[in-house]
Amino acid sequence: MQKQVIEFAGEPVGIVVPDDNRLKFIAVKFHVHDLDEQRFDSADDVRLAIRNLVRSRKIAELV
Repeated sequence: MQKQVIEFAGEPVGIVVPDDNRLKFIAVKFHVHDLDEQRFDSADDVRLAIRNLVRSRKIAELV
């Protein structure tokens, strides 16, 4: 597998690259930087983590 661009809400937010039989996420947008260099089993897992991160921030803004 080569590197793969990860998009969220239609915007590229990072890439994943193979790393020890997993995928390492490299963030290119500030709002997903908390996930930078974390390893995931699939690109879908990265997208789920991004969605959860964005959702938790929106909830925190409301409180």
